[in-house]
This record gives sequence, C-alpha cells and structure tokens, in this order.
Amino acid sequence: MVLTSAFNGAGDTRTPTLINLFSLWLLEIPLAWFLAYPAGLGPAGVFIALSVGFSTLAFISAWIFSQGHWKTQHV
Repeated sequence: MVLTSAFNGAGDTRTPTLINLFSLWLLEIPLAWFLAYPAGLGPAGVFIALSVGFSTLAFISAWIFSQGHWKTQHV
C-alpha cells in the first residue's frame, strides 16, 4: 500500500490503477470465489486469496518501484 501510494504522490496514477486492477480484480476476487466454493475451503479459501492478492500487489509494486520510471512523471 505504501508503494502504490508513493506512485500516486509522484503523479503516476496509472501504475497503481493497473496494479490494483490486476492483483485485486483479476486475481484475488476470482481466486477467492474458486477457493471458497469449487475447492470447498469456504472462508479459509477467502483468507488464502487475500494473502495471495496482497502479496502479489506488494511484489509487483516493489518490482515496478525499483525500475524507477515513476521518477520521470511530470505533474
């Protein structure tokens, strides 16, 4: 969350939007549904999906942050 907010503060609002779109909407929500219902894990599956989604968000954010493209944004 801190890294995605750092992108926003630097004026790069597209990057956190795309990261959140991928990690939360395209990964976490479908994974939570799959683990809860078809896999039969119920609420435990939802918590596993939350962990996977937020971990993915953190790794992607750290990787993109280390690239340094956010420094070139003009506000």
